[in-house]
Amino acid sequence: MQQILIVDYGMANLRSVQKAFEKVGFAAEISADPNRIAECDKLVLPGVGAFRDAIARLNESGLAAPIREHIHKGKKFLGICLGMQLLFTTSHEDGEHRGLDLFPGEVVCFPDVPGLKVPHMGWNQLRKRQHVPPLAETHDGDAVYFVHSYYPVPRDASLVATETDYPTPFASAIAHENVFATQFHPEKSQRVGLAMLRHFAAWS
Repeated sequence: MQQILIVDYGMANLRSVQKAFEKVGFAAEISADPNRIAECDKLVLPGVGAFRDAIARLNESGLAAPIREHIHKGKKFLGICLGMQLLFTTSHEDGEHRGLDLFPGEVVCFPDVPGLKVPHMGWNQLRKRQHVPPLAETHDGDAVYFVHSYYPVPRDASLVATETDYPTPFASAIAHENVFATQFHPEKSQRVGLAMLRHFAAWS
């Protein structure tokens, strides 16, 4: 069975992601060791919190380079929430901060609209824009769980795998070749999210 590694950089509830993989029948290791990233088959980058702190920790701990290398080698990668935002060029959260820059694009805040609560928190629906293996059981209208104030705007619209309205459409998931990433939390999204994790784990 292929090795699934969850990156520990101190910015997520890693155990909840690990337990979700276990629930769908796959073991996942949690590690902060850059060498383990080089050895694993599939990599998961979760994240909760501020972009600035996250990218600083990835750079300082020596994790950023092996994450980029994993993706460049064509190995399967899953980003969750902040782990999706970190893939892009720049975030505007608390200033301007450069991300891993694997995909051109900016991470921006939801607009200040009367009646619109920020952060965007709770269940919201998906519209599929791509047919990729992790979304094999996902359908238009399926609801998933969000907790975020910022979201990425890919420069290349073809990256968008799912869209969600809040109140206008934003990219709630992206997919490109070996990379799949979600702004929502599949580990908190019950049947729909667990199906995504199962298909990611089985993705060959």
